[in-house]
Amino acid sequence: MRTRLLPLLIVLMAAVLLALGIPLAVSLAAARQQEVVVDRIDDTARFAALAQYVTDPPGGSRVNTANGRRETLQRELDQYNLVYGIKAGVFYRENKQPPMANAPLDWGVPTEGEGLEAFREALLGRRPHNPEQVWPWQDGRLVVASPVIRDGDVIAVVVTDSPTDQMRSKTLRGWFVIAAGEAAAMLVALAAALSLTGWVLKPVRVLDVTTHAIASGRLKSRVAVASGPPELRRLARSFNEMADNVEDVLEQQRAFVADASHQLRNPLAALLLRIELLALELPEGNQEIAAVRTEGKRLAQVLDDLLDLALAEHVEADLRLTDIGELAAERVASWSPLADDKGVTLVGDCPATTAWADPVALSSALDAVIDNALKFTPAGEEVRVEVASNGAFSTVVVSDRGPGLGDEELERVGDRFWRSTAHQNIKGSGLGLSISRALLAAGGGSISYGRHEPHGLQVTVTVPRARPVA
Repeated sequence: MRTRLLPLLIVLMAAVLLALGIPLAVSLAAARQQEVVVDRIDDTARFAALAQYVTDPPGGSRVNTANGRRETLQRELDQYNLVYGIKAGVFYRENKQPPMANAPLDWGVPTEGEGLEAFREALLGRRPHNPEQVWPWQDGRLVVASPVIRDGDVIAVVVTDSPTDQMRSKTLRGWFVIAAGEAAAMLVALAAALSLTGWVLKPVRVLDVTTHAIASGRLKSRVAVASGPPELRRLARSFNEMADNVEDVLEQQRAFVADASHQLRNPLAALLLRIELLALELPEGNQEIAAVRTEGKRLAQVLDDLLDLALAEHVEADLRLTDIGELAAERVASWSPLADDKGVTLVGDCPATTAWADPVALSSALDAVIDNALKFTPAGEEVRVEVASNGAFSTVVVSDRGPGLGDEELERVGDRFWRSTAHQNIKGSGLGLSISRALLAAGGGSISYGRHEPHGLQVTVTVPRARPVA
């Protein structure tokens, strides 16, 4: 969830920063250009003031004039061009006349682009206006023109043509500062987003872990409600209340099953005793009495299994670091006499390997699995018990050569009271594997089922090598 929420926050914050940064960058570029334009307007205004009093030369000649202001104007323009590298000139209204003054001397009236447009605007007596924006990646120039007015008439135009290298460099440096600020703000925002998502999602992660723990059988697990948004804290409290209610209901169910199975054993024992007394009055070998005895014993076994299941789901696992190989070898040795009586070969491959398990619960689970394998394996076949370790878990695999189960049956095996329709005539209550699963789950273990080729069932008992977290 965090991997989905965090990119969304990052995209939103990046959009906000760009929405602020781009206008700021544009404004900075416009401000830098405005400074240059204002400076050029002041320069053209000063040159226009000098040119206003220059006497027109007779016949347009620039020599033998009595007015020394033209030479002063020319010196000013030459010095201006030399110091700043800016082209400047004062051009008469009529382009046929030579310039009043210009620097460099070979520079004339602009004939195209913004320069020509600014010159025409000045001829109409209009003051300079802001030229088109020059961006750092453009190799442009700034042209500013001001009219020279005498007696209310425009007699000439002052034009400056400025390079923009320095202005674009300043703009670019300003943009770098903005970019650095944006990057720093993004890092701060990212840190804030990480902290915010961690604060918001921490209760969700705790809730997920606790839910998994309860689903794994650790019903005492609860959610801490000390941190997170108020809504999630309220959800955690509601979850704890729900878990308490579920635990109470399950406890009542277990108590009911245990009490019912326990209370039914006494009247069932009395009933079986009366059946035995009744059998004394009937002929030897009566089939009905034999059937009643069988069903009575089967009912007694079901009650015993129900009690075992209730106790298995209720008991706390006594976890110890156990030698799984040694324990499995003991169970193989214990079941070998029964296997020999049935004509089944029981083989154990049990190398030493340790894992965390309740020895009693694991022994009971292995007994149920091996007993189940021996029941369904015909004489002359083999049941193999193999112990292995893959680093994180230790496994005990019990493989038989029985008829096996179909795909649908494999999905249901281990359910309470479920038995394959092909095995209904074989003794059992259908609770043995359910009890095994409950015993293993209490200690963090599990049991799974699969095919054993070419035929048979393979049951895998798995226990963790690291101590399960409570």
